[in-house]
Amino acid sequence: MTDALFVSLQVILAAIAVYQFLFSLFGLRRTKRKEVYAPQKSFAVLVAAHNEEEVVGALMENLKQLHYPKELYDVFVICDNCTDNTAKIVREHGMNACVRTNTNLRGKGYAIEWMLKELWAMPRQYDAVVMFDADNLADTEFLMEMNNDLCSGARVIQGYIDTKNPEDSWITAAYGVSYWYINRLWQLSRHNLQMANFLGGTGMCFETSLLKEMGWGATSLVEDLEFTMRSASKGVYPRFNYDAKVFDEKPLTFKASSRQRLRWMQGHFTVARRYFFPLIWQSIKERNLIKFDLALYGANVYVVLLTFLMTAAIWIDNSLFGGPHIANIYGHLPIWLSYFAIGANVFTFLLSMALEKVRYKKVYLYLLTFPIYLLSWYPITFYAFFTQNNKQWSHTKHTRVVRLEEVQSKQV
Repeated sequence: MTDALFVSLQVILAAIAVYQFLFSLFGLRRTKRKEVYAPQKSFAVLVAAHNEEEVVGALMENLKQLHYPKELYDVFVICDNCTDNTAKIVREHGMNACVRTNTNLRGKGYAIEWMLKELWAMPRQYDAVVMFDADNLADTEFLMEMNNDLCSGARVIQGYIDTKNPEDSWITAAYGVSYWYINRLWQLSRHNLQMANFLGGTGMCFETSLLKEMGWGATSLVEDLEFTMRSASKGVYPRFNYDAKVFDEKPLTFKASSRQRLRWMQGHFTVARRYFFPLIWQSIKERNLIKFDLALYGANVYVVLLTFLMTAAIWIDNSLFGGPHIANIYGHLPIWLSYFAIGANVFTFLLSMALEKVRYKKVYLYLLTFPIYLLSWYPITFYAFFTQNNKQWSHTKHTRVVRLEEVQSKQV
C-alpha cells in the first residue's frame, strides 16, 4: 500500500515537472506586435506603505516622471499603521497621504480593502486602479502600457516585476534570477498561449468596474494569489504585460529573505486549501485548461512539500536503514535521464538570463550560491505547512534608495 502511494506520487510529480518544462518552451519567443492607443484611461495609483520613510520619496519622484498625462492619474499612498514620517514625505511631494490606523486588521490586503472603500466614496472616479509597493520604481511607460491593455479589453493586468538591487548580495541576486525566469518562462509563455497569468503583488492594474463588481476580498498573506484565484473562478483571467516594468527591492540577507518567503508559503497553503479543488472541479466540468493550469500553480506549494518529504524519506531509508525499503521509480530509470532532468532545470534558469539579456556581472558570479537559495525553499515550505494558520503580517524593511536612471544604466 505504501509502495503504491509512493509510486503514484512520484509519477504525478514527474508529470507536473514535464508539464511545466514544456510550457516554459513557449516563452522562448517574444511577440512585439501590439496595438498602441492614445492615453484615455484614468488611473488611481495606490501605494501600500508601512513605515517606508527611507524609500517612499524616491517612488514619489519616480511617479511624477511617468510619461502619461498628469491629469489622468493621481497617486494615493496608504500610510498603514505608520509610526514614522512616511505621510509627511508623501505630502511634501504633493501626493495624497491616506492614513489608516487599525492594529487588529494588519497587512497589505486589509489596507487595500480599506483604501478602495475610501476611493469609491471620492467625487472623482477612475477607470482603473494600479498598485505598487513603497520600495518600487516604475518604468516611465508603465501607465501607457496599462492604457494599451485596458483599451484592448484586459480587466486585470500584471506588469513585469524586475529587481532593482540584484547585485547587493547573493540573496538579491538569487531573487533576480528567479524573477527573470518567472517573467520569461512562466508569465510570457502563458501570455503567448493566451492563458491566464498570475498576479505578483505589485505592478498590478485592475479595471475599476471589476473591483466594484467583485470587491477586493483578498486579505490573506498572499493577497495577489488570492485575487488571481478569485478572478479566475469568475472567468476573468489576468494578462501579462512584458513591457510594463516595475523594479522591486529584494531583501539583503538570508534571514530577511527566509522570513519573507515563509510568509509567502504560509499564505500559499491557505489559498491552495481554499481554491484548488473548486478550480480543479470547474476546469474538469468546463474542460478548461486555463483554470486547470491556475489550480496547478496554486497547488505548487504542495508539490514542493511532497518533493521534500519524499526525497528526505528515501535518503533516510538508504542512509540509516540500509534501504531501499521504499519504492523509488527513479532508481529504475537510466542514470542519464536523472542527469538530463537536473541539467534541464539548470538550463532553464541560464536560458532565461540569456533571453532577458542580463548584464549584471556580479549576478553571474553569485550563480555559484544560487542552489543554496533553491534548496532553502524546502525547509521553509515544510515549516510553513505547520505554521500556515499564522495570519500575522511580517513587514520587510526597505532601505535601498535607488533612482530609475541608476537601474536602467546598469541594464545597458
